[in-house]
Amino acid sequence: MQYPAIDPVAFSLGPLQVHWYGIMYLVGFVACWFLGLRLMRRHNLPWTEDQFADMVLWGAAGVVLGGRFGYVLFYNFDHFLQNPLWLFAVWEGGMSFHGGLLGVILALWLYARRLGLPFFQLADFAAPLTPIGLGAGRLGNFIGGELWGRPTDLPWGMVFPRAGDQPRHPSQLYEMALEGVLLFLILWWFCQRSRPRMTASGLFLATYAVFRFAVEFVREPDDHIGYLIGNWFTMGMLLCLPMFALGMMLLILGYRRAETKPS
Repeated sequence: MQYPAIDPVAFSLGPLQVHWYGIMYLVGFVACWFLGLRLMRRHNLPWTEDQFADMVLWGAAGVVLGGRFGYVLFYNFDHFLQNPLWLFAVWEGGMSFHGGLLGVILALWLYARRLGLPFFQLADFAAPLTPIGLGAGRLGNFIGGELWGRPTDLPWGMVFPRAGDQPRHPSQLYEMALEGVLLFLILWWFCQRSRPRMTASGLFLATYAVFRFAVEFVREPDDHIGYLIGNWFTMGMLLCLPMFALGMMLLILGYRRAETKPS
């Protein structure tokens, strides 16, 4: 299939170039806000709409800062040691989902303390709001022609302009479908009923880890890292293992605590 060569720059405002990838971040935050308002109106939650708007801003800061720090720490730490100021060169690209996740967790923990609420009350609320942003981000990767897949002879393989002449898996679209659309449907369905605390967060972590681990089999690893084991195990897989373990632990603990509560 022909890769649709879309200009990664959506539009320019004088010297300022607005990239589609940045617009996808904005789409994710706006979707989170609208979906969150819908959940708030359906359930009796102990925060106001203004406080929720602040929560989204705190989460957005966690995504951006954590994503950048995570990329530097997990994927390019040697380059950072050679040039520490490169940490702030965000215009060169380089964001990590796992780092962004840690940033959001920290932001929600701090904001929960500010509101005097249990952390997992906010985390479980945020879990079904997150996948749409993840899917939008993967679409941004596809438009930017980055994070492509491994070579394939399947009929939907695409030749990415910066990846040579071989057709490759459009792994960004696989991740958009799994981490964005399917994960959203699973979590949105799960959260329609009252669930034990920690379980929505646990389901998000475990299910994302499974989807991401699966796509890593057809996603090209970063050139400067390559495979960690053999010709298949990548850094993305490694980071998904503790994520899956933590998610399963939260699911088990959440349901066990619910069973032991007096009726």
